[in-house]
Amino acid sequence: MHHKIQLDQLNAAGPSMVKAVEACVHCGFCLSSCPTYRVLGQEMDSPRGRIILMKQVLEGDLHLNEVSAHIDPCLGCLACVTACPSGVQYGDLVGPFRETLESQGKRSLTHRLRQSMMMRTLPYPGRFRWAARMGRLAKPFTGIMPKPMRAMLELLPARLPPRDPLPRVNPPQAKPRARVAMLTGCVQSVIEPQISRATLDVLQTNGVEVHVPPDQGCCGALAWHNGHGALARRQARHNLNVFSDSIDAVISNAAGCGSGMHEYPLMFKGTPDEHRARQFADRVVDVSVFLDNLGLTPPPPLDQPITIAYHDACHLAHAQGVRDAPRNLLNAIEGVTVVEIPNGEFCCGSAGTYNIDHPDVAAELGRHKVDHIRATGADLVVAGNIGCLVQIQQHLKSIPDAPRLMHTMTFLQSVYAGSF
Repeated sequence: MHHKIQLDQLNAAGPSMVKAVEACVHCGFCLSSCPTYRVLGQEMDSPRGRIILMKQVLEGDLHLNEVSAHIDPCLGCLACVTACPSGVQYGDLVGPFRETLESQGKRSLTHRLRQSMMMRTLPYPGRFRWAARMGRLAKPFTGIMPKPMRAMLELLPARLPPRDPLPRVNPPQAKPRARVAMLTGCVQSVIEPQISRATLDVLQTNGVEVHVPPDQGCCGALAWHNGHGALARRQARHNLNVFSDSIDAVISNAAGCGSGMHEYPLMFKGTPDEHRARQFADRVVDVSVFLDNLGLTPPPPLDQPITIAYHDACHLAHAQGVRDAPRNLLNAIEGVTVVEIPNGEFCCGSAGTYNIDHPDVAAELGRHKVDHIRATGADLVVAGNIGCLVQIQQHLKSIPDAPRLMHTMTFLQSVYAGSF
């Protein structure tokens, strides 16, 4: 795409942003892959439209405030990247652009208060646990609350599970094969800490020594995807400091966290930490990929056959290209039949805090996802991301005879234990 962007007017991420603009040829292949375009039906709410808007802002022809209504509803699912025949790296453009939009654009007081509340709460498990408990008390009053607050409260579980702190060093339970460190996440550690416990058990069963740094923090993905670049870099830099260089891999069991850590080189572009961030990102791997590459220790066969619908989290399938590995793990279990969800690569509407910020669009996407899941007739739905699990459960819970829902590692743990 021809442009008149002046690179010297941009920050260190400018070259990556301009490269994405230049690669776009307006072909429109991205439109049918874009969930918000399918829901909202406006060209400016498609990847092609948004690229044009961001280009015009970067050229000085439009102001940030004129485009925010179309940039904000973007899920950041990156389905457009998968669909694009020209290799446009849309994330390299929209991430830095959102940072500019948040820091320099005119934002409403309501927006700033909601963002401040989420950024000061969700990345910190102690604060989030306290807020979630207070939120449960407020649930009877959701009907009179603003939509984003109502959506946040509706997503909270009826009861929070107890804390489940993991030991710092966890030796392998079979012949030693690898040594890794694991990110346990922030929201996940409050809502479903059993996912990290299951990940630990499965890795140990497969001969992996697992280190869990006790002073690790949020990966920074929530802040980065909401345009809070300075906060994201502080959180990312903290993890660069606490994760040892002597391990084989940094394991993620949440698609959003893994994707966020892979964006560290972009976050730190042009800073003294860029090289270190790139080295760290190169060691980040989703647990399903790690186990598939390692060679899964054969799980025992199931007593009864089961049909599983595997849900592709956007930040695994589109952002990290992870599709085969989790299916390979599931297919390694005798008695499991994996079926594909129609339109399976379409976002479920979670997308970090999207189902809080844009509850109407998120709800429509959630309903579509559940309708397609039900069409498979599966007994169980498996996914590799806490946000997707919460979003899908929200739309399954009112359906009679709905399939069960589990994280990939929780399911594998139960199979190894013979308890499924």
